[in-house]
Amino acid sequence: MPHPPFAVTVDLVVLTVRAGRFCVLLVERGEDPFAGRLALPGGFVHIDEDLPDAAVRELAEETGTGEGVHLEQLATYGTPGRDPRMRTVSVAWLALAPDLPEPTAGTDAAAAHFVPLDDLDERRLAFDHAAILRDGVERARAKIEYSPLATAFCDTEFTVAQLRAVYEAVWGHPLDPRNFHRKVTRTPGFLDETDRTSTVDGGRPARLFRRGTLEVLSPPLTRGDS
Repeated sequence: MPHPPFAVTVDLVVLTVRAGRFCVLLVERGEDPFAGRLALPGGFVHIDEDLPDAAVRELAEETGTGEGVHLEQLATYGTPGRDPRMRTVSVAWLALAPDLPEPTAGTDAAAAHFVPLDDLDERRLAFDHAAILRDGVERARAKIEYSPLATAFCDTEFTVAQLRAVYEAVWGHPLDPRNFHRKVTRTPGFLDETDRTSTVDGGRPARLFRRGTLEVLSPPLTRGDS
């Protein structure tokens, strides 16, 4: 029995923190299906291409870079009818990065923008991208509880206040500055202190840190912490 047409795609949940707001990269589709609707960036996997290579290629096409970006596989989505063109399975990827430059729309997109998640109406998203986005956002929010992944939203060197601002943007609520400072600086291996300072936070110079070698935070930082 002949097999019907079948395609594999990659979709990217690209998250960043811009001007203190948790944002996602979205494109405006330039062609059918769903022309004019917002969508996650992505595309078809080439016949001679591995899945991670396809994700890196799509990321570079939309952001102009892949350097300094944390990229991990999120989940696979294959509900029949999710793409009206044909039976399509999408392997979604989660990308976390510091404040990225303005994006460039890919070949099938009319425009590309970073959209604050608080401003987004999920009903405007094409395909099943609202569900994929929710999964990616929850993955990011959960992982920064038990891993140092929040540092992926920071430059190579950062102040504790800048790191706290990332947690506040991703979790969506303020944290007590003193409690946060104590927890992140007293967790062995979480942060490596440098001999440099910065006045980027205002006031007196603040110590700059780098991500340490720790992979799992124990005890974790939880969203209920104040």
